[in-house]
Amino acid sequence: MDQFTYQHGEAHCEDVALKTIAKEIGTPCYVYSKASLSGQVKKLKDAFSAYPTLLCYAVKANSNLSVLKEIFQDGMGADIVSLGELERSLKAGVKPTEVVYSGVGKREDEILRALDVGIYSFNVESKAELENLARLAKQRGKIAPISLRINPNIDAKTNPKIATGLFSTKFGLVESEAMELVLFAQNNPNLELKGVGCHIGSQITDLKPMAEAVERMVAFARRIIADGHKLEFIDMGGGLGIVYDKEIPPSIDQYAEILISAVKPLGLRLLIEPGRWVVGNAGILLCTVLATKKTPKKSFVIVDGAMNDLVRPAMYDSFHAIQPVLLSEGIEGIHDVVGPVCETGDIFGSDRSLPAMNAGDLLYLRSAGAYGSTMASNYNSRTKPAEVMVEGAQFKTVRRREKLEDLWRDEEL
Repeated sequence: MDQFTYQHGEAHCEDVALKTIAKEIGTPCYVYSKASLSGQVKKLKDAFSAYPTLLCYAVKANSNLSVLKEIFQDGMGADIVSLGELERSLKAGVKPTEVVYSGVGKREDEILRALDVGIYSFNVESKAELENLARLAKQRGKIAPISLRINPNIDAKTNPKIATGLFSTKFGLVESEAMELVLFAQNNPNLELKGVGCHIGSQITDLKPMAEAVERMVAFARRIIADGHKLEFIDMGGGLGIVYDKEIPPSIDQYAEILISAVKPLGLRLLIEPGRWVVGNAGILLCTVLATKKTPKKSFVIVDGAMNDLVRPAMYDSFHAIQPVLLSEGIEGIHDVVGPVCETGDIFGSDRSLPAMNAGDLLYLRSAGAYGSTMASNYNSRTKPAEVMVEGAQFKTVRRREKLEDLWRDEEL
């Protein structure tokens, strides 16, 4: 259910008017719906309830502690890619035994901390990483649980910058190399091979590549088992797409059916690592119009949010729906919605149909809950936005807006 709706011509998150948040918290700010978060987790759990599945939220999508607490208390584990994400997840209440550690480059201090807290598995992506894990596990007197991430060379039909399942990317192992690492792990007393898996990309709206990938992983797992090795799980990563514009992503039930039907004959546990699907449409970026401007070719609406607050349009050419907080019956025009950052690429949306806008009016960008605040920066020495969580008719700040002195606090000698 969409939690961002118009009530009497005025945009709300759940039962809170966005103009109220703007007045009390200021803009730009991120606004999240608690009901949307819990609703998405429930849909996931329901879809996979018929088969033993560990649902690990991809923390990189949105790592706000209040967001994480809601997701973890609703029953998800965590997929992490850094020590910071591990510590955030632990602070937010995740069970260490429900944490998987992904990523092609893991520092020694990160590995040691993950070993010490007892995570579920390391997703291994190279021989060098496996050798390092074995050495550090021996140093700690521990056994490192591992999963081998395979690169199946499958095109996920998504943006090239978020496609991860091709040989042209840095991710995963070729199957022949992975088989060598199976033997290495089996012969090392400080390693425990628990699973195999893959992650072919993000914002996937066609399930055919996913179906091909899971069949490939099942075949590879069968090969390992046939050679006398034990496995506990198959990890199919995340990547299921959401609606930003006119996409028609598959249902979560269709997604679950494809994965479960493929893995079930082996009897192995299934792991998935959704991020965007959980939080993407649970958040917006709320902005105030600073000014309007016309050139011989364009009409611009200049807002106080910018590419440093939400970099996806500049980085990925991604689409975010842009809507006025107050509906108007006035004549609509075609505008580029831009920010104040000193870059021509600081554009939230080109050629968008909007009513006449004036300084002080409010706009919001939809589908900003994933890869928004986590990718924010201080470019142009701009402070990062506040973040707000809405629950019913109440809201609270879950990340205060940075102050100017925060920008140089660690630079003073």
